[in-house]
Amino acid sequence: MQIRKANVDDAASIAKVHIDSWKTTYSGILPDEFLQTLTYEPKKWREQIVNQPIHIAEDKDGYMVGFAMGGKERTGKYAGYDGELYAIYLLEDYQRKGIGNMLFQKVVEQLYKDGVDTMIVMVLADNPAKHFYEAMGGSLLQRTKLHVGGHELPTLVYGWKDISIFTQ
Repeated sequence: MQIRKANVDDAASIAKVHIDSWKTTYSGILPDEFLQTLTYEPKKWREQIVNQPIHIAEDKDGYMVGFAMGGKERTGKYAGYDGELYAIYLLEDYQRKGIGNMLFQKVVEQLYKDGVDTMIVMVLADNPAKHFYEAMGGSLLQRTKLHVGGHELPTLVYGWKDISIFTQ
C-alpha cells in the first residue's frame, strides 16, 4: 500500500472513493433515497486538492482505495483544539486492514508540520468507524448533531490534546 499526496489528476478517483464509501458506510444510517442522489463530481475535489493536502492510499496496482484530509478546526467551538481530521474514507473491501491507520498518521504528520498539535474529529454516532477513533486514543468531547442531506444525525466529537505522540 502506498500513501501519497493527491494531485488534481486524482480528483475523479477521490470522488469515486468518496461516494462509494458513503454508500456502503452510511447505508442504514442515511436514507437510501439520499445516498442514491450522490454523484461522482470531481470538480469540488480539484478545488480541495489545490487548497489543502489530501492523502490518498493506492494498492500495488495504483488503484485508489481511500483518502484522508485535515486542517484547521472549522467550527471554533472546541477551545484548545486547533486541528481537525476532516475525513478518512476507505472502500469497504479495504477497511480493517490498517490503511485507515496509515492515512490517520499522514494527516496528523501534516497537521503537526503545519504547527498544529491538537485535533478533533466528528463522526456520526451510528458509524462503526467511531471505534477506530476510540482505539486511536480519541477522547469523547461532545455529543452533538450534524445536518447531512436535510437530516439531523447524532454525532460524536473526539479529541486529541497532543498529536505529537503520533509523530515520533
